[in-house]
Amino acid sequence: MQRFVYWTGMSDFLVGLAAWGGALQVASTTPPQTGSFVPLITLGTFLMMAAALLMWASANLAERAPVVFWQGLVRLSAVGAVVYAVPAALAENAEYVLVLIDLPIGLTYVIGSVRVTGCSPLDLLFCRTRVTA
Repeated sequence: MQRFVYWTGMSDFLVGLAAWGGALQVASTTPPQTGSFVPLITLGTFLMMAAALLMWASANLAERAPVVFWQGLVRLSAVGAVVYAVPAALAENAEYVLVLIDLPIGLTYVIGSVRVTGCSPLDLLFCRTRVTA
């Protein structure tokens, strides 16, 4: 689980950089496409922060599992969004690829965090790794 979290976290850097690349692309069009630059830069930076947090959390999963658990929820919410958006014509069919990538990672993060810590999903949701009596 430790290596899985580390390397999947590392991959978020690439996605963040791709978001920055998209921002540069919309900024360099003639005329510039408005309304996308700031959200893409911000999204890319948040993805890179998530990457750093996952890599940090992988060094001590027993104590830092809530970071991984929450990232699993983020990935599962993305899956839910795609499953809703594509049939509703709010997204392209190609976005189903996100489901193939994020569903297994999200499930591994959520289930793995519970198993590594022995805590309930509710404990991890509230960032508790040690249940107090």
